[in-house]
Amino acid sequence: MAGQQRVYRQRIRSVQATKKITRAMELIAASRVVKARAAVTSSTPYAVAISRACSAVAGNSTTDHLLLTERENPKKAAVLICTSDRGLAGSYSVNAIKQSGELIQRLTNEGKEVVPFIVGRKGVSYYKFRRRDYAAEWTGFTDKPDFASAKDIGERLVEEFGKGSEEGGVDEVHIVYTQFKSMVTQEPRDLRLLPLEVVDSADATDESSKAAMSSGALPLYDFEPNASEVLDALLPKYITARIYNALLQAAASELAARQRAMKSATDNAEELIKTYTRLANQARQAEITQEISEIVGGASALSEA
Repeated sequence: MAGQQRVYRQRIRSVQATKKITRAMELIAASRVVKARAAVTSSTPYAVAISRACSAVAGNSTTDHLLLTERENPKKAAVLICTSDRGLAGSYSVNAIKQSGELIQRLTNEGKEVVPFIVGRKGVSYYKFRRRDYAAEWTGFTDKPDFASAKDIGERLVEEFGKGSEEGGVDEVHIVYTQFKSMVTQEPRDLRLLPLEVVDSADATDESSKAAMSSGALPLYDFEPNASEVLDALLPKYITARIYNALLQAAASELAARQRAMKSATDNAEELIKTYTRLANQARQAEITQEISEIVGGASALSEA
């Protein structure tokens, strides 16, 4: 009986130590997700504005720009997969990888060779463990993305798209990320970045974007020096802005998922502590009962003697 008590007490101490860790991680994620949500909110107006500008330029010009032109018989497609650098975030990375798998299968069925580009150590580990090839990786910033990283990713993807499949590049660029809708709902989704799909109010990524893009008519534009040079300068910025917004939404989704996962782990730890405490008390009561029985039995034997 004493041995059982020691086992239960050790388990209680172990679970209490784990509970302290999960509780601390829950509080850290809760404090960071507020800033992450604010970053998503602050980046939305710029993304909406540049989307409207691209829509106006593309709709009011007859220029066949490289980033707007559909390739004939596209053979290769790049897929940028946004995962997390760290674990303990529930099924966040798993859902993103699952969504990318469905996209890759769909592109493969269309006869296209898929070239993965990965953001986050979880995605890198997934591909390395299964010995799958990928073109490039970016890690170390998933919970707090910066614009420089988004620009680096955008430049690489635009460069690959500019080459084309005939020169070792790609003919399409897709991105898979987790869209942040609320603290409870985060939805993995995929969209095509290149060739550019002009975004209207129906295709906006969130409710605020739909409201902003559907309000009022698009303004008229004069192109100086010409529409082609305007598109050369505008479209790479558009791609970078879309990638940056996707990374910010993915970061907010990761932190929200981690907060929920750590809260669930903390609650489970509390239940385990209650269970082990009851078992330890039962073992202690059984030990006391046994000792009393032994004393009474010994006393009875002495009295009979």
